[in-house]
Amino acid sequence: MTTIAPENTTIRTGDDYLRSRWDDVVAAKMDVVQRLIYRSNLLGADARITNTGGGNTSSKIDAINPVTGERTRVLWVKGSGGDLRTATKANFASLYLDQVLALRALYEKNDVRGPKTPAEDAMVGMYLHTTFDRNPTAASIDTPLHAFIPFAHVDHMHPVAVIALATAKDGPALTHEVYGDDVIWTDWQRPGFDLGLELERVCREHPTAKGAIMGQHGLINWANDDRECYELTLELIRRAQDFLDAHTHEEDFGGARVSSLPEDERKRVLVELLPWLRGQVSSEVRQIATVEMRDEVLEFVNSHDAPRLADLGTSCPDHFLRTKIKPLYASWNPEGADVVTLKGELAAGLAQYRIDYAEYYNQCKHDDSPALRVSSPSVILVPGVGMIAWGKSKSESRVTAEFYNAAIGVMRCAERVSRYIALDRQEAFDIEYWLLEEAKLRRMPAEKSLDRQIVVVVGAGSGIGRGLIARLVENGASVVAVDRDVASAKSAADEIGKKVGMGIGVAGTGISGAGQTIGLGADMTDRASIRRAFDDVILAYGGVDQVVVTAGYYPNPDENGDVADKEWATAFAINVTGPYVVADEAYRVWKEQDLDAGLVITTSVNAVVPKAGSFAYDTSKAAANHLVRELAVAYAPMVRVNGVAPATVLEGSSMFPRERVLASLSRYEIAHETSEDTGALRDKLATFYAGRTLTRQPVTLDSQIRAITAFLDGGFSRTTGQIVNVDGGQAAAFLR
Repeated sequence: MTTIAPENTTIRTGDDYLRSRWDDVVAAKMDVVQRLIYRSNLLGADARITNTGGGNTSSKIDAINPVTGERTRVLWVKGSGGDLRTATKANFASLYLDQVLALRALYEKNDVRGPKTPAEDAMVGMYLHTTFDRNPTAASIDTPLHAFIPFAHVDHMHPVAVIALATAKDGPALTHEVYGDDVIWTDWQRPGFDLGLELERVCREHPTAKGAIMGQHGLINWANDDRECYELTLELIRRAQDFLDAHTHEEDFGGARVSSLPEDERKRVLVELLPWLRGQVSSEVRQIATVEMRDEVLEFVNSHDAPRLADLGTSCPDHFLRTKIKPLYASWNPEGADVVTLKGELAAGLAQYRIDYAEYYNQCKHDDSPALRVSSPSVILVPGVGMIAWGKSKSESRVTAEFYNAAIGVMRCAERVSRYIALDRQEAFDIEYWLLEEAKLRRMPAEKSLDRQIVVVVGAGSGIGRGLIARLVENGASVVAVDRDVASAKSAADEIGKKVGMGIGVAGTGISGAGQTIGLGADMTDRASIRRAFDDVILAYGGVDQVVVTAGYYPNPDENGDVADKEWATAFAINVTGPYVVADEAYRVWKEQDLDAGLVITTSVNAVVPKAGSFAYDTSKAAANHLVRELAVAYAPMVRVNGVAPATVLEGSSMFPRERVLASLSRYEIAHETSEDTGALRDKLATFYAGRTLTRQPVTLDSQIRAITAFLDGGFSRTTGQIVNVDGGQAAAFLR
C-alpha cells in the first residue's frame, strides 16, 4: 500500500483533515491505475471523509484490448467490499466502458428481469460480461454511478459534513446555499443503474456542475485530472464544513439532560455491566464489544434530544447496514450509578427492541426477503457512560462504533442548520435486506473456528503461551496476552498485531483502545493484579470466553540439590494457587455472562512421574492436575476445565535458560562444548529427551499448541476434567 505523502499545501489548523496530501513526486512514478489506488488511499485515511469500507473511486483509462490489440476505454472502479484506506489493485474491478454503457438498452427494455429479480438487481450480474482482462474482482452496485458520468475520474465519498446536508429537512435549499450551481441536489435513490442514469442527466443538464449531493447518502464529484478530482473532493467537503462551522451552537442536541459520570466511575459501571450485557446481546449469536466514551459521544447520549434522534436511527445506507435501523437508548439517570437499575432498564429495553425489530421486519418484508437476522441491537447508548458497539469480531465492533460516531456528527450538524430526517423505514429495510447484500454475506468466507471468542492467555510472554496466541489469532480469536513481565506481554501482542495488520487506528474516527490483540501485565499470585487485568479485558472486549494458563515455575535447587522453603512456596504459589486465582476471577465474569466457557491449565507429565531432584516442581504440578478436576466439578455445566500436560518443552521456554541446559547435559553425560550456541545445546537435550519416549519424537512447542487449541475450538466440546499428556509417549505416565 502506498504511504501517505507529506502534505504540500498550507495547513490551516493542527487538525486540518481536509488539507491536500497529494505529492506530485510520488504520483509521477505511478501508472494510471497506481495513481487511482494512491488517490483512494489518501481519501480513505480519514473517516470524516469516508467511513471504513464506504465510498468508491474510479478512473477511465485507455488500454489495449488483449484480443484485438486495439485501444479501448476501461473503467477501473473500486469493487464490491474492500476499504479505500487499505485498497490495493486487487480491490478494483476493470470493465470495458463501452460494454457497461451498452447495458442501458437491456435495462430500459427490462430484458434482464427474472420472475422474482428486479431489473436493478439483475444488472449486477451483467457486469461480469463486461470484465476487462479476466479481472476476478466483483464490480459493485455503484459501478453505474461512475460509468455514466462523462468524466475521466470520479470520487464518491460519505463525508460527515456533506451527509449532514443530505439528511437535513431543507437539504436542497442548503445545498444551493453552500454550493450554488457547483453541486446539484438529487433526491434519495438506492444505488444502482437508475441512479447512474440520473447522474448522467445531472451532468448533461448542468454542464458546469462539479458534483452532486445524493439525498441521505453522500457526495459524488468528477474531473478529467486525477489530482484535480482528489482536491475537488476536499474542497467540496470543506465548503460544507465551513458552512456548518459558521453555525456552531454553544449547546448541541438541546443541551445536557444528565451529566457524565467521572471516568473512574464510568469504568466501574462498565466492568459491572458489560459481561452481563454481552450475555444478553449474545443470546442469538456471540458478540464482541467496543466501548466509546469520548466527549462528543457523551455530549450526545447525555442530551435532551438523544432519545428522539436515536429513535430516528441513521440515514446513510452505509451507516445503518452496520448500526441497524436504530440503536438501543437506555433511559437511565446515572446519578447514583446504580448498575442494578441500569441492568433492569436494559433488560426491558432489549426485550422491547427485539419486539420492535421483528415488527419492522414483518411490516416491511417482501415475499423473497432473506430470513430475519439477529434482532439484538448493534449499538447501545447509556447516558453518563457512553456508547457500546457490538460485532462478530473486535474489528467489526470498532467499525460499528466508527459508523455511529459518524452518525452522531451528521445529526449534530444537520440539527444546527435544519432538522435531521431519517431514511424512510421501507427504504431502510430494502437496503438492509437487499438480496444483493444477502448474496454478499453468503459469499463471505466461513467463520473461523475461534471467531467471536475472547481468549485470555496467562503466561503469554514466552514459551507455549507466546506461541499459542499467534495460533489463536490465526483462528479468529480476540486474544489478551497476560504475563508478569508486562513488556514481554505487550511485545508478544504487538508482534502478532503487526503480522496480521490489526489494531491500527483510522484518522478521524475518535475510536481508541484495543485491537484484536492486547498485552497486559499481571502477577497471578496477586488476586488484585489479576482482577485488574480481567477488568481491562472487559473494557476492551466486553467479557471473556476462554482462559489458558501456561505460566509455570521450576524451583531452582541450591548447590547441594536442595530446594529452599522459599522456592518450594514459590513453586506452589505459581503452579497451583496462581491458576486457581485466575480461574476464580474468570468465573466471576463467566457467571455474569452466562455463556459457555472454557479453561485450560498447563500442568506437566512430571505430575504423575516421580523423579529425583524435582519433587517440588512435580508435586506442585500433581496438585495442579487435581485442581483441574476440582474446578471442572465446581464450574459445571457452564465451564469446561481441562489440562494439558507437556513433557519438557525446551523451545522458547523461559524455564530453560542456558545454565539449566548446560547442567542437564552434564547430569545426563551428553557430549557438548560449553562454547556451543544455546540453540544447539537445547537441540541436543531435546534429542536426548525424545530418545526416552515411545515415539522417539521431540516434544515441540507446536504439539502443545495444537492440543490446547483443540480444547478451545470445539474439538473436545464434550470433554471436561481431563488431563491430556503431550509427552511423546511415556509409559510411566499412562493412566492407571
